[in-house]
Amino acid sequence: MQNTQAYWFKPSNFIQGEEHHFNLFWLLVMACSLILLGLGFRDPWPADEPRFAQIAKEMVESGQWFFPMRGGELYPDKPPIFMWTIASFYWLTGSIKVAFLMPSAISAIATVLVVYDLGRRLWSNQIGWYAALLLLLSIQFTLQAKTAQIDALVCFFITLGCYGLLRFLLLGGLWRWYYFAWFFMGIGVITKGVGFLPLFMLVPYVFLRVFKKQDPNNTTGEITGGWRWLAGPLVMFVAISLWFIPMILLVEQSQNPLYEIYRDNILFKQTVTRYANSWHHFKPFWYYLVSVIPLFWLPLSLMLPWLVKHWKRALSDGERRIILPLFWVLLVILFFSLSPGKRGVYILPALPMLALITAPYLSQIIHHPWLRRIIWLVVLVISLATLTLGLSGAMGLDFATKLSLKQQIEPSAMFTSIGLAGCAICLFTYKRKQFVSWILFIPLLWVFYSTWAYTLMNPIRAPHNIFAAINKVVPEGSHIALINLKEQFLFFSPYKMTHFGYHTSSDEQAKAAWLWQKQGENRFILLDLDTPMPCFDLNGAMPLGYAHRVSWGLLNKDNLMPSCEKPELPINEYHYQPVIK
Repeated sequence: MQNTQAYWFKPSNFIQGEEHHFNLFWLLVMACSLILLGLGFRDPWPADEPRFAQIAKEMVESGQWFFPMRGGELYPDKPPIFMWTIASFYWLTGSIKVAFLMPSAISAIATVLVVYDLGRRLWSNQIGWYAALLLLLSIQFTLQAKTAQIDALVCFFITLGCYGLLRFLLLGGLWRWYYFAWFFMGIGVITKGVGFLPLFMLVPYVFLRVFKKQDPNNTTGEITGGWRWLAGPLVMFVAISLWFIPMILLVEQSQNPLYEIYRDNILFKQTVTRYANSWHHFKPFWYYLVSVIPLFWLPLSLMLPWLVKHWKRALSDGERRIILPLFWVLLVILFFSLSPGKRGVYILPALPMLALITAPYLSQIIHHPWLRRIIWLVVLVISLATLTLGLSGAMGLDFATKLSLKQQIEPSAMFTSIGLAGCAICLFTYKRKQFVSWILFIPLLWVFYSTWAYTLMNPIRAPHNIFAAINKVVPEGSHIALINLKEQFLFFSPYKMTHFGYHTSSDEQAKAAWLWQKQGENRFILLDLDTPMPCFDLNGAMPLGYAHRVSWGLLNKDNLMPSCEKPELPINEYHYQPVIK
């Protein structure tokens, strides 16, 4: 495989020599600059971030860490690993605005370093640098690094699993790396179920071992070991047991049916049932190929047509460094495509391995004029689109004004600035190194997103305006019940909050809230005014404003209907008393 140096960017352009520690230094500088920028600038945004941040807050405030809770109700959708990491940073820093994004950010930086190390061990320092840089410049990867969802963390554990298997299968056959992979697969499983995905790497390996000749670049040879192969699942079970066994024992000791429901939900409904018979996010089989990969895997998705011939040659040569990660990426995409429930972020774990197997050919494919032109044109189109949108808003054109009103922000100045900067980059790179336009534009885009966009969006992505309105109409020390739980209202509330269960139907919650409000003074009910509610006269509701795409209102005792049906079944009340710092 040709290993020529790409002309467009490398550490030696700044520092003489390409020693490993120089590569690592510049990689850390770039990764930390892009990913950590904006940390602490914004609050958790719906839909997922307030949920995980609230759970972490309750862990620290209550001292009960093992069973995650939101507003006093058990949260059975995910194991607590991700929430533990947020809670740990919250405990250490005392700032939830910093803590809630730290796990994703650190996981992403660590994933970049793992990809770099794997690339340099399989090929060279330069190839490792290319692989890490391609990953860092991919849209979906950095976006998730700046988002408080579980996916960046589980992507890190899955990448560690792939790292261990590739080091074992291709670099010496040391069994400790095989067990390393199984251990982090287990940690990935108790993070988000799909941590076992690195196992798919063994499918092409077994196929090659049975049907193909030995790869001339693989110095490991065919690995023997007998029973040692079977010890891998045992290591994985040990990792899973670090959480699973204590959870089972604590549930049994509690003799609490709510904990038993938690156990059954997290072990069955959120694993096999969620994959095979998903109840939301329904998408067609080709969703990832059409709606996710082309946009969110930029710039790698643009390179795929030029990579095909190189990968085809690797297949014919039995090049396992390419074959194993390549087929693993395809199997991961197929695995998630077969499930009826799909979200674009599900295939994030495939992106690091795609960057890895693109890097060895980057210095060759980047010389193709059409690839350089297409990448430059994509940057130009994005720049012109944002510039047009910004100028249209500044001139008060109808469609831009409607967009601003709908989003409740005025982004014209920001869009204009992004567009002008992007166009300047395109002019600068037009007759030079057109691929550099992406290297310059994407970091610039993340700078705008992590600073200016955060400032614009934070007031409307958090319900500060709703609580400001509540403060004007309710006495201090009031008690508020929430119908149709939204975690962001728990997270930002300075009041004692009650809710009636996340999965309880709206009508049943309204019946329970009617009973609750009659039982004490200074009790108010917070709800969205777009949902019909039995038992209450919504015409007399106190309007609070617009947030999260609906209008919100507050009900007092004057809004109670004279009578209301009792709930069909007893409904639990869950309470949360915020700790005001």
